[in-house]
Amino acid sequence: MEIKIVHDEEYQQFTIEMGEDDAELAYSKPAPDTLDFTHTYVPESARGKGIANKLIEAGLCYAEENGLLIVATCPVVKKFISRNPDYQKLLK
Repeated sequence: MEIKIVHDEEYQQFTIEMGEDDAELAYSKPAPDTLDFTHTYVPESARGKGIANKLIEAGLCYAEENGLLIVATCPVVKKFISRNPDYQKLLK
């Protein structure tokens, strides 16, 4: 299955179309140089397949490429960063 991640800046989220229910990584911008990843959602039928990790990686890569720092309010994002120390340099 090919996974296409779409970044919607207006709604501040990264999404993957999953049929009726999309997977998403939502964020807010508490400061011009900061993204706060607030919420990760994957439909129950798609859980355990690495979908959340792909969304989180896309969000972190976007932050890094755009010189942004991140806050990991979402516990799933926080856990991902703790397991992937290369991204810890992005933490505010």
